[in-house]
Amino acid sequence: MIAFATPNRPTTAEMLARLVAFDTTSRNSNLPLIGFVRSYLDGLGVPYRVSTDETGQKANIHAIVGPQEAGGLALSGHVDTVPVDGQAWSADPFTLREQGGNLYARGSCDMKGFVASCLAAVPDFQARGLARPLHLFISYDEEVGCGGARRLIQDFSDSGLKPALCVVGEPSGMKPILAHKGKLNLHVRVKGLPGHSSEPAKGVNAIYPAAAAIGWVENEARRFAAEGPFEDGFDPPYTTIHVGTVNGGSILNIIPEYAEFVMEWRPVPSVDPWEQVERLKAHVARHIEPAMKAVNHACGFSYEIELEMPGMALPADHELTAVVKQLTGSNSTGKVSYGTEGGFYQNAGIPTIICGPGHIAQAHQPDEFVARSELDACDAFIRRLADRLLV
Repeated sequence: MIAFATPNRPTTAEMLARLVAFDTTSRNSNLPLIGFVRSYLDGLGVPYRVSTDETGQKANIHAIVGPQEAGGLALSGHVDTVPVDGQAWSADPFTLREQGGNLYARGSCDMKGFVASCLAAVPDFQARGLARPLHLFISYDEEVGCGGARRLIQDFSDSGLKPALCVVGEPSGMKPILAHKGKLNLHVRVKGLPGHSSEPAKGVNAIYPAAAAIGWVENEARRFAAEGPFEDGFDPPYTTIHVGTVNGGSILNIIPEYAEFVMEWRPVPSVDPWEQVERLKAHVARHIEPAMKAVNHACGFSYEIELEMPGMALPADHELTAVVKQLTGSNSTGKVSYGTEGGFYQNAGIPTIICGPGHIAQAHQPDEFVARSELDACDAFIRRLADRLLV
């Protein structure tokens, strides 16, 4: 394990080396990393709260530098990562290496680089004598549904230690991102009636109605692309709808009794994904299920929402927008199609913006990296942000 050159005053790169050494793929416990962060904060005398998932194997940290009260600013980052399985890495993905001004490791970009920058800055935040609190949110399971953010929100609602503003440090090239699309994942199951494939009229082939519903999904995707509604800044600038997995049948000479598919909507803010779910259900009930139920009433569709992530939209004229633009030197803002924890914080009543080091194209890839220059820019940004909003 890499030691800090100066006890309790690590550089951001030193802190990042420590963080990426923990394999916090979402399927794993993150408690070893959380234990390291707790020891670091204990050494600095920084108070924090720990909240866990139902298993006790995943934990968040909510640390506060400065007054132990509500208000102030939160800097938020998750420490779970996507897997490295099947990816062609040039070296150990859990050992930080530097080459050509880039720092390579799983999570270096998404998003332990931002978390490392925040943790390394804690001694500087303490030295500033903050008049308002600086909250550090370190969360679990962002990559698999944002369970950590949901738990954090519950915890600060219980404690009353809710920040007034939030910056989520997802990789944005240090450009302020004001909005992202939401996401809703739907698992659709189809029950047919089995029988011998030589007598298809005596059964209900579950694959056919599933395919008909998938055809409707494809048509809906085309409708959104052609008719909108459109919102400038997103790529693409309309709601997308997509089927990702399909399964059905067991053997060729048996009429398939079951079929299933999993799909998603990524709506622009003006589109309600729940209304779109109801559109699908209404189409199936009117045009697909009647023929199934005419053979056997027990046949039909069932639906399960597997994940919902709210979209995020910070007004362009919000104070936080102006401050982040000024401090990053950015003349523009952006919108993205991927989801973040920011939508959850905004729904909890905290105006939220996305701004962090690295670029999303570098995330989730073999040889994931963040440029050292991006980390340097992040280091300067969060200190200027504290000076502007909290001193």
